[in-house]
Amino acid sequence: MFRRRQEPSSPSPAPEEPSLPNRPSPRSPSEAIKPTVAPPPPEKPERRRGGLLATISGFLTLGVVLALGALIGLTLLNRQAAEPGPLQADKVVVIPNRSGTSEIATILAREGVIDHPNLFEMAARFGGKGPLKHGEYVFKAHASVKDTIETLTNGRQVQHAITFPEGLTSEQIVARLNDNDVLSGEIGEIPPEGSLLPDTYKFERGATRQQIVNLMRTKQREVLGQIWQRRSADVPVKTPAEMVTLASIVEKETGRADERPRVAGVFVNRLLKRMKLQSDPTIVYGLVGGRGTLGRGILRSEIERPTPYNTYVIEGLPPGPIANPGRAALEAVANPSRTKDLYFVADGTGGHAFADSLEGHQRNVTRWRQVERARQQSQQPDPGAVDKIDPNAAEPNAAQPGAAPGRASAYAPGSNSAFALDGAPADGQRPKAFDASEGTKLDPLRNKTYDLGSPKTVPVLRNP
Repeated sequence: MFRRRQEPSSPSPAPEEPSLPNRPSPRSPSEAIKPTVAPPPPEKPERRRGGLLATISGFLTLGVVLALGALIGLTLLNRQAAEPGPLQADKVVVIPNRSGTSEIATILAREGVIDHPNLFEMAARFGGKGPLKHGEYVFKAHASVKDTIETLTNGRQVQHAITFPEGLTSEQIVARLNDNDVLSGEIGEIPPEGSLLPDTYKFERGATRQQIVNLMRTKQREVLGQIWQRRSADVPVKTPAEMVTLASIVEKETGRADERPRVAGVFVNRLLKRMKLQSDPTIVYGLVGGRGTLGRGILRSEIERPTPYNTYVIEGLPPGPIANPGRAALEAVANPSRTKDLYFVADGTGGHAFADSLEGHQRNVTRWRQVERARQQSQQPDPGAVDKIDPNAAEPNAAQPGAAPGRASAYAPGSNSAFALDGAPADGQRPKAFDASEGTKLDPLRNKTYDLGSPKTVPVLRNP
């Protein structure tokens, strides 16, 4: 048998020695330890300037610079705009309608309100608090540009006023409106008699005459409605229109506030007794209508001349008002004095003497005639004599010393009490009659330059 030849077995590897940590492996003698060079850091890509980011950055920088410049400019502008202006005294300046900022600056410079129009324009455009408004303004002395702009933006314009005394007719009121040169426009038609409330009305330049008329009518309706609601049940008027009619008669009979309720009481008593009112102003209105004045005394023949308004002829109230009564006259008619009086006559002091009987009235008339004769004897005729007119009084009645004493009222206006009779007297000299000049060219109330609230400043009226 063959025996397998045993090959010599390879020697078993020697057991490895355990490696020590961090022990360098043995190198061959030919390998020397060489120093190593660290690799260079990676190159960073170069950041590119420009593009959108650079543009935004540039704009921001420019914006900051401009904002600082604008802030400095506005500060300097405000400082200059606050400096006192050249105006030496208060001045009224009218800014026409639709004026632009440049035009306004030119006007103010021409009027001496400002020195530098360009400064005004810049301050108005960049520092103003609103649009500049046209109108009529008062600029204070040494007003700065800032003050001037504030005046124009606030719009507080000059306030004008027009006064209508109680007792004027609508035609006389329209004439007074037409005489006012601050108002503009035309009045379409004369308002109905008694539809306007006499008072003082304020307005701004540019207001129209028709606007004032509309305002007067609105105020009259408001006042009449209020007074009608609180009227006395004993007053014999059926409608507000009748109350206005009676109030207009009271208004024309007396200009004294303390007498209005008593005069109203006289006419109320007459209406209740179905007596004729016999009021002189109704004669005048029946003759001349809205003109409101004869310009002379009432003739005896005119007392008996029939007209729709002559309360010496008709019974009860006339067909409509004879003037525009004020609030006080309306109040007097709505709540008249509780009296038994049926007559009154002038007493020589600007008021009237009242009586509840014909005998008492005759005594009052006789007493007045004695006072009048004494005045005439103590005073020599003076061609230059003048009569003072109460600006708040209604048109006075004509003097009637020769009339029958049964009248409701007998007016005796001072030293001009001679009644204008038909035909000349025996001596050939026509006696003077009181010139009821209210509403005519002689009427001092038509002169708008006088202060109607102060009797001392109203001019006197010469006799014709």
